Amino acid sequence: MTIACIKQVAELFAAPNTCAASVLAGAAFILGAVVALAVRRAVCPCAGKKSAKAGGKAPRPAAPKADKPHPAPADGSIEIYVGNLSYEMTDDQLRKAFEAYGKVNSARIITNRYNNKSKGFGFVHMPDRAEVEAAVAALNDKELLGRRLKCNIARNTL
Repeated sequence: MTIACIKQVAELFAAPNTCAASVLAGAAFILGAVVALAVRRAVCPCAGKKSAKAGGKAPRPAAPKADKPHPAPADGSIEIYVGNLSYEMTDDQLRKAFEAYGKVNSARIITNRYNNKSKGFGFVHMPDRAEVEAAVAALNDKELLGRRLKCNIARNTL
């Protein structure tokens, strides 16, 4: 603003009739609010979006349920959790360790989907409960390939 404009505004406020000054102040306030809103819309990518909620916040996606049970094996076998496995152990080595105690339907070590490396635990399926209990009792806390195994019946089949 130039000096002349500043003097004119100062004269409006000094005048006995302050109605013009009030109008000017109101107009400046409204103009400032409009400019602030325009700047906000230009800068913030989410400023123009409205959500269905009255609070103005977008609804959060539902969190995945952690307590969803893992399904029991379809063939009726009993699933054994085997933890603290050596990262070098293979599915066949795990199967052979449990076959000493009975028939094994399957043995699988869980791997990382991106690099296909072992996560250090796996599952063994055996059909007979007596054989399962014998294998769990014998192999729990037993050292295999330098690591002490942790074996128990998986929670989905308890």
